[in-house]
Amino acid sequence: MKRGTISLAVIALVAGAWYALQRGETPMRTSSANTTVLRGDAMVAVAVPASLDDQEQIGKRAFDTVCAACHGANAQGKQGVAPPLVHRIYEPNHHGDMAFVLAAKNGVRAHHWKFGNMPPVKGVTQGDVLNIVAYVRALQRENGIQ
Repeated sequence: MKRGTISLAVIALVAGAWYALQRGETPMRTSSANTTVLRGDAMVAVAVPASLDDQEQIGKRAFDTVCAACHGANAQGKQGVAPPLVHRIYEPNHHGDMAFVLAAKNGVRAHHWKFGNMPPVKGVTQGDVLNIVAYVRALQRENGIQ
């Protein structure tokens, strides 16, 4: 009887985790007037903040130059290339700012998505990446990811 109760608890836990992850596949909020339309190979629609502070603007320019080729405009991701960074997987409590710095510096082994490994990003400094992270966090906040 005790094994049956434990088995049911494990099944409920796994089902709950699966449900939570499935819900994370869509944007948290898309009601903003500044929503980017989902086109082409973009993976998620992203609401863009009406304004960005100075650091976030610098980060956006750097993101557009260095990251958008793989992670898409406004971090929407690109089907078959790289994941969206406006996704609950990358919320600050799961992937802190230094995780982004280390990923850019050292690359990252595929572990959440099936896109393959991310290579190190050449030519960016830690300061550049922190500006990019400020921009990504602004996008995440606008989309309800905190």
